[in-house]
Amino acid sequence: MANPLLIAAGIGTVAVATAAGIGVYEQQSQPQFAQVLDVKPITETYFVSREECRDEVIQETAPSRDSNQVTGTVVGAVLGAVIGNQVGGGTGKKLATVAGAAAGGYAGKRVQEDMQSKNMQTRTERRCQTLEDPKQRVTGYQVSYSLNNETGTVVMSEPPGEQIPVVNGSLQLAVENQ
Repeated sequence: MANPLLIAAGIGTVAVATAAGIGVYEQQSQPQFAQVLDVKPITETYFVSREECRDEVIQETAPSRDSNQVTGTVVGAVLGAVIGNQVGGGTGKKLATVAGAAAGGYAGKRVQEDMQSKNMQTRTERRCQTLEDPKQRVTGYQVSYSLNNETGTVVMSEPPGEQIPVVNGSLQLAVENQ
């Protein structure tokens, strides 16, 4: 007959194997999660162009029709000659007339130059420049987690909740659409 000790050992082995199988089954069938410790957004900088314009007032000397001051010289010479002609007599009168004309011509030219330099005109010019404004966008998330008393870091495209599902010891990083 069978040895009772062998029967007991066989029954014990079956019981231990069954218990171990149930433990493994329970461990695999129960959902497992990694605990999220920290989430940091990963950003990149990009630039957006924009044009900025402003009106600038420019003041400049107005163009002159008589840039050689001929009018001032002629008017000054005539007035100088008239005044010079009033002085002296005979040959002195002729010299005074010529000297008056020369001095009046020089003075008339200088007066017209001064008046022209003060004749200003104003115009408005539009000045534009292209500026680059920096912007930030999130490209992913650096996630620190704890699983079975060990910590790790992973990059995810979407921020996780407080936990990350684990199947067969692997993090399930894909976000399911609901």
